[in-house]
Amino acid sequence: MLLAADEPAPVRLLRPDGAGDFVLTADHAGNRIPRALGDLGLAASERRRHIAWDIGIAGVSERLSALLDAPAVLQTYSRLVIDCNRAPGHPTSIPVRSEATDVPGNAALDAAARAARQAAIFDPYHRAVAGLLDARAAAGRRSVLVAMHSFTPVFHGRRRTVEIGVLSHRDRRLADIVLALLREAGEFAVGDNEPYAITDTSDYTVPVHGEGRGLVHVELEIRQDLIETAADQAQWAERVARLLRAAAARL
Repeated sequence: MLLAADEPAPVRLLRPDGAGDFVLTADHAGNRIPRALGDLGLAASERRRHIAWDIGIAGVSERLSALLDAPAVLQTYSRLVIDCNRAPGHPTSIPVRSEATDVPGNAALDAAARAARQAAIFDPYHRAVAGLLDARAAAGRRSVLVAMHSFTPVFHGRRRTVEIGVLSHRDRRLADIVLALLREAGEFAVGDNEPYAITDTSDYTVPVHGEGRGLVHVELEIRQDLIETAADQAQWAERVARLLRAAAARL
């Protein structure tokens, strides 16, 4: 077993019986590393960087869940252990290098070591998402999936000017509404599939749980320097709650 009995569960489920239509996911909410893996050969400063997690998104998602009375599924462990937004086996599922940082603890892993990480962290997280959506469908509840992420202001030495990104793939029903609302407000630099774009191979949560189920969905990316503090996270949760309520009214 990769996780000891006294270590945190790999997933946190907030408000599973929430009355709202929105369902939130946060694939990169935590940066813990299982005790059995030590520090993956990385200094503490590296484990606090964006390479390890989506800085600030846990706080935003927790507050947003409360504001919308929305279920939220949050990942506890670092994406450097295993990335819950990549299909197992993808080259960046268990990265040996993230941006310009080598991850010694991920080098030369055998199949058993990879399978242990998947079984301990990836599978329980996605079972929780699937189980929540299944239960809501069985009860005749509508589910609108919102995948919550944050992104670093500087990547490979290049500064990003986008402040909030609205990501989609084949189904743009909700993304187009959210983009229109953000552009009408004119408060922030908005990216349409920036700084990232969803694909079938580079992403997992939206293709599997959103598109795969035919759910209305969107992925939101907030720049990390805007949500570093608890006050910033609360303010952005309020903004996103207003945004999603307005978008739902237009669906």
